[in-house]
Amino acid sequence: MKLVKAARRFLVPAFLRTLIYGLKYRAYVSPRAEVDFTPNLRLGKGVVISAFTKLKATDGPVTIGARSAIGPGCFISSGTQGITIGSDVMVAANSAMVANNHRYDRVDVPMNQQGHTSLGIQIGDDVWIGANSVVLDGASIQAGTIVTAGSVVSSKIGARKIVTGNPAKAIFERR
Repeated sequence: MKLVKAARRFLVPAFLRTLIYGLKYRAYVSPRAEVDFTPNLRLGKGVVISAFTKLKATDGPVTIGARSAIGPGCFISSGTQGITIGSDVMVAANSAMVANNHRYDRVDVPMNQQGHTSLGIQIGDDVWIGANSVVLDGASIQAGTIVTAGSVVSSKIGARKIVTGNPAKAIFERR
């Protein structure tokens, strides 16, 4: 780990991160959240990041649009391609977004030694992601979509859908 990256992660106190993100973006980052202090993180006005959330943006960009809320206990990891979250998005408690994956194409090399891939994650405006949901690398969720609690999204989801399950499938369209 590079020295600057380590200093940003471990030496910037939580209350100072809360203050800096509040002044810079007019966003609220709970002092109990574990949010990387990095130029890769951009928050819109009115964003709320709740307690016990871990937001890792040291490897790639994370952009969260205005008035979006990340609930308590969420885990967000940017990967190299990053995560884009639109405006007015609600992410309920204990959800996860992971924008990278282990390589596993060679059977003669252990998976943990093959490196990573990253496709990124795109989430449109006015999306509601239910509690305990998982959004995996390469997923795209279009505007106005509801992801029900406990669902796993790993592909493209069209606009104004209500999706559920593992893998998430559309069960209804919002009109």
